[in-house]
Amino acid sequence: MSVVKRISNALAAVAVLPAVALGDNQVNMSPGVTSIGAEIYDLHMLIMIICVVIGIGVFGVMFYSIIYHRKSRGVVPSQFHESTKVEVAWTVVPFLILIGMAVPATSTLLEVYDNDDAELDILITGYQWKWKYEYLDENGENVSFFSNLATPQEEIYNTDQKGEHYLLEVDEPLVIPVNTKVRFLVTANDVIHSWWVPEIAVKRDAIPGFINETWTKVPEEGIYRGQCTELCGAYHGFMPVVVHAVSREEFDAWMGSKRADKAAQVAASAVDLSLDELMTRGESVYNSQCLACHGAQGEGGVGKAIAGSAIALGDVGAHLDVGIKGVAGTAMQAYGSQLSDVDMAAVITYQRNAFGNNTGDVIQPSDVVNHKQG
Repeated sequence: MSVVKRISNALAAVAVLPAVALGDNQVNMSPGVTSIGAEIYDLHMLIMIICVVIGIGVFGVMFYSIIYHRKSRGVVPSQFHESTKVEVAWTVVPFLILIGMAVPATSTLLEVYDNDDAELDILITGYQWKWKYEYLDENGENVSFFSNLATPQEEIYNTDQKGEHYLLEVDEPLVIPVNTKVRFLVTANDVIHSWWVPEIAVKRDAIPGFINETWTKVPEEGIYRGQCTELCGAYHGFMPVVVHAVSREEFDAWMGSKRADKAAQVAASAVDLSLDELMTRGESVYNSQCLACHGAQGEGGVGKAIAGSAIALGDVGAHLDVGIKGVAGTAMQAYGSQLSDVDMAAVITYQRNAFGNNTGDVIQPSDVVNHKQG
């Protein structure tokens, strides 16, 4: 074990002594599970130790001078000006300290920004308020999906007991293979977000119009959780990140199932569904995509009401336009690229027949395809 590691562990142990009874509290950053995370942690502890030593030295001299060289003891202060030795000392010593801090910091930063030789590239796009993951394939067979908050509304509104991973659950986690260098290309569709998973030492801002790069190499299988750390709107706190690190075999099987699902969705867009099938699927889509803004009963909130609205009761084409293209200048996003044709047909059908609207309209996936093409 390195000297820095021993000292850091001792400091951390001393720091938590007053809070032994509060076992869940943590007063220091965690090294996480990756090698780069351990390097960042060691750098953090080294700099902290240097700062502590400097602080003890400076305040020690200051308090010694105040106590033992005070006027009440009859001490006569020394008078000197323009001392070359003092000026050289207070220039050279800080310079050497900064060099001593800069060398390990530069080494770690070079490692943090070394995105070369990645074995897997994943494009991460932030939306209000969800994440889109797209696995970039050399053959153009990209797999993409959205990851939405999965914490039940009952827990959020305190009508049910909060679970262990309150506001840190998603319907579709990001899946990566262990012992594989994964490069993340991070951007945003609307406002600035920030993709952060502390245990795998990744935090990068997602900025519209820009692509930021970062990487990780996870050595252990497990589930790693994080959040958006950039204030991005009313539901910023409902934008978790969940990463599943799995074996290469499990990852390949998962990727195969995702590609099969993609092919099935294309085939499903040519099949007509019954009203009951569309309503069941539409309710599920509404609860995951629309409920936060439009309310559990379509009563509205951040967004306009669905119940009795002119859009839901009016022209079907206009309703599809809102769902597919969004509404410029409002929080209503364009869901044409976020939802499959089947899900879009289902949620529009649901909105037109739920919450007392009861129009009887049935929108098929083929209607969505035709509307997009028209």
